[in-house]
Formats: sequence, C-alpha cells, structure tokens
Amino acid sequence: LAFNKKISKKKSLMEGIENIDYKDIEIASQLNFRIKLLGITEIIDGKLFERVHPALVKKDTYIGNVNGVMNAVIVEGKPIGESVLQGEGAGPGATSSALMSDLLSILRGNIKYPFGLPGIKRKKPICYNERNSSNSLYLRLEVKDKPGVLSEITKQLALKKISVERLIQIPNHKNKTASIIIITHKSNEKDAQNCLKQ
Repeated sequence: LAFNKKISKKKSLMEGIENIDYKDIEIASQLNFRIKLLGITEIIDGKLFERVHPALVKKDTYIGNVNGVMNAVIVEGKPIGESVLQGEGAGPGATSSALMSDLLSILRGNIKYPFGLPGIKRKKPICYNERNSSNSLYLRLEVKDKPGVLSEITKQLALKKISVERLIQIPNHKNKTASIIIITHKSNEKDAQNCLKQ
C-alpha cells in the first residue's frame, strides 16, 4: 500500500519468536531495550526490501511501548516524518469488528479494493537482495566457562569483519557455564549468516 506495489511473494528474511527465552527478555530490559516482533518494508535503491523478525527497540520509543493486543503501523515519509496508526490487533472486539465489516460489505454487494485500486494496476516489485542489507546483531551464546572460549568467539567475529559494540558475560558457577551476550555494530547480512554458521 505504501509503495503501490504487490507483495513480492519471494522468500523474505523471516524469523519468529521461537528462539527467544525469558533470559533474553531480562537481558534486553537491563540494557534498556524491549524485544518486539517487527514487519518492515522499505525501498532501498529503488528495490523493495521486506522482512519480519524480532528486534531490540529502546524502551523510550513509541514502538517500544506498544503492548498487549495492540498493534501499530508506523509510516515514515518525506517531508511528513512519522505517521502512526494504532489499535487492537487481537481479542474478541477487534476480530468481531473486522469480521462484521467484511460480512456487511459482502451483503451490501460492495466491490471494494482493499488497497484503494485493482491489483492489476499495482506495480510488480523488484526485490532488494537481503544478503546486501546491514543490521546490528544480538547474540546470546551458552558456553563452557573455560579459558579461550571468549577469544575464539571474538576471533570468528573479527574474521567476518563484525565489530562488537557491547559484550556481557554472565557466569553460572554451579554449572560451570556462562552466557555471553554480544551486541554488534551494523554488519552485512551475508557476513553475519556465514559467521553464525561457523
């Protein structure tokens, strides 16, 4: 809708919340962040870039304070800046309202275009290669608490030209393990994926 284009239908960068533990939520809070599942669409170099993934957002931002069943859509434009649309995205009221709206529209015989114009007039997108994108990474590694482990991790990051912004080590003396939390500076997605595989 924002870019008058069809959804690309190509496999986009997509990750759910299944790998997030309560420990990650606690750590994020200590660092003044919240974890939010975001769907982001933008135009980069005239190409459409679509992705869905959890992200660390600052507690004092608007999106960081959208909680419970509330959803928010934030549209950023030039020169208008940010416009926000917020409302319930789940629960009995929101679901009933959406369902009744559709049923009443059908019963009235309305032929509406949900995107304001017929699909045939929407442009086919040229997709941005997600491997060229850059993002900061949040990494939590559960490791044996022994000499050399941290240096091996930072060595692998350095080999892929990934720079560390913050590093926290939380030892668990009982199990002789440690949680290593790393937040990186922005790095290339291709390098990041190769590093994670390594």
